[in-house]
Amino acid sequence: MRNGLYPKLAAQGMRQNRRFFVPYLLALAGLTAAFYVMSALCADPGVLNMRGFAYVQVMMGIGMFVAGVLSAVLLLYINSFLMKQRKKELGLYNILGMGKGNIALIQCWESLYTAILGIGGGLVLGVIFHKIATVALVSLLKFSIPFSSSLSLASMASTALFFGVLLALALFLNLFRVRVSNPIELLHGGAVGEKEPKTRWLLAAVGALCLGAGYFIAVTTKDPALAMAFYFLAVILVITGTYCLFTAGSIALLKLLRKNKGFYYQTGHFIGVSGMLYRMKRNAVGLANICILSTMVMVMISGTLALYLGQGELIAAQYPASLNMTIGFDPTEQAPDLEGSKKLVEDFAAEHDVPVSGLNAGQYLQFGGSETREGYPFPDSVPGFLTASSSDNTLNRTFFVLTAADYAGLSGQPAPAIAPGQMALCGAGPEWDSYGFSNEEGDGLTFSAAPSLPALPVLSTTNNMTEPVCLVVADESQRTALRDLVQYNFTARALVLAELDCSTEEELALVDAWSDKTVSDESFFDGTGTWEYWRVDSRAEMAVDGYAMAGGFLFLGIILGIIFLMATVLIIYYKQVSEGYEDQSRFEIMRKVGLSQRQVKSSIRGQVLIVFFLPIAVAAVHILFDFNLVARMLTMFGVRNVLTVALCTAGTLLAFLAVYAGVYLLTARTYYKIVR
Repeated sequence: MRNGLYPKLAAQGMRQNRRFFVPYLLALAGLTAAFYVMSALCADPGVLNMRGFAYVQVMMGIGMFVAGVLSAVLLLYINSFLMKQRKKELGLYNILGMGKGNIALIQCWESLYTAILGIGGGLVLGVIFHKIATVALVSLLKFSIPFSSSLSLASMASTALFFGVLLALALFLNLFRVRVSNPIELLHGGAVGEKEPKTRWLLAAVGALCLGAGYFIAVTTKDPALAMAFYFLAVILVITGTYCLFTAGSIALLKLLRKNKGFYYQTGHFIGVSGMLYRMKRNAVGLANICILSTMVMVMISGTLALYLGQGELIAAQYPASLNMTIGFDPTEQAPDLEGSKKLVEDFAAEHDVPVSGLNAGQYLQFGGSETREGYPFPDSVPGFLTASSSDNTLNRTFFVLTAADYAGLSGQPAPAIAPGQMALCGAGPEWDSYGFSNEEGDGLTFSAAPSLPALPVLSTTNNMTEPVCLVVADESQRTALRDLVQYNFTARALVLAELDCSTEEELALVDAWSDKTVSDESFFDGTGTWEYWRVDSRAEMAVDGYAMAGGFLFLGIILGIIFLMATVLIIYYKQVSEGYEDQSRFEIMRKVGLSQRQVKSSIRGQVLIVFFLPIAVAAVHILFDFNLVARMLTMFGVRNVLTVALCTAGTLLAFLAVYAGVYLLTARTYYKIVR
């Protein structure tokens, strides 16, 4: 046999089976392009020169790992499907005189063509999308990145090597299958049917228990730290429950429907129920895969989108001024001079020709404690706080205590009228008639409630997992009394807030000059009192870090979301195609025994609708129960606006439903063409 025949047979086989090979090549090209984009961004030398480069590198590294694992699973799954559909063709080659070695050569040429078209095309797409991705990433991170304009040859080589190894592994598995099979098995391999599955009530019960336990954890967890710890446990339980219920629960439901003679012995119901029942073992696993992948896509994109959109609000609240200076001191021995500190900042900015449009300063006392909702150790009529943490983290609070003068200094408003023995709630918190504090020794203080005050964002929005409570007392003697009650378990800080009228670049340059000055000039802080440390946080610098993290998460979420969506679409497509070929002969027989074309279409439509929209319906339920857990975890990143999280979740769900409906229309049309 001439060697030139093998490449022709391989090309001819791929053309004849283009309904299977084209999606496979597109998937391979898409996965290759995504992997190359992340690899090129991770290895780009320009990333090393930007602020917050570590976030981008870590995100892309995680993305490459996840994409690599999913690519391996998905490509091997599609390869297995292709081999099953082509067993008859390969068996015919064998019967017509080709040896298994000849068939192996054809498969080698097919793998070579697949690598050239899929990997080569993917690298070309990757180079194009890399340019688009850099523009998108710069837009998300909100600062310029000196990306390299040249190709990343190392990334191209590593990407080609990785996917080349995957194709080689798939080829090895194909050759092994052909080697251990005989021609008759190959010829009839695609016609092997499914036995009716048994009803496994125990597995269905296990699935219900796992799903219920996962939902219970997701709904009842209130502590953000526990939400992070329990999230993966809840995910594993929900995934296990989904597979068990789709596999065992669906079979039990179909058999119950079959026992209902009034329902079952109708043309549309009879065909749909019997057809799904005899293939449900394999069908259920595919539906569960679609459900889990759909849930992953929506959780990934909605969570990262909420994190990104919440950054602007978070940065504006935590850094109300251009320069936020924190001065730490021991109030029993030290005292910063706030007027001298303000003058230092103003003079330094003037030296660098940076106008200061606002300058505020004040002190606060910070300590941790817990809310005692039963009023203990005070009388029941006096709710209070313990100055010690509780085992229930939902009761723990971070307290910020200011004097009326400090509140005025930080807010720029007149000092509120607070009498000795009174305490005003600043912003959110428990609005009681009186506030009691007690330490573990039983000593206590009680304050009557003064009218509430507007919040100070810098103290009401923190990255702490515990909720902040900002309180204002009359004067320093009242705060000292509370400080003595806390017994050294406190932190005293002063804030100097300077609003600058300059560009982001000028602000960052001023912060760098400040840092250099503090190192080179030992007398720089003369006239600012005594203190332990002086930290400068620039809003522009924090925005760089915040958007580098959140933008990196969102960018990664979008890329991985696209990959998971690609996997979902491919599983749906190949599932529809395989079932179409299986149903083709069955519906042909039904037509011959008198089933009308309208009844055939109605039966097909009902079965396809159930198969398609059952996974997305279950995924939507998963998203609903998962919402609380995701919202709690996002508070660890400072995102406390539940409405933002809810809108991102709802928007992502609606967008995914639209895409899913489009996939349904395309794949259902393919199914109808095959069945006809």
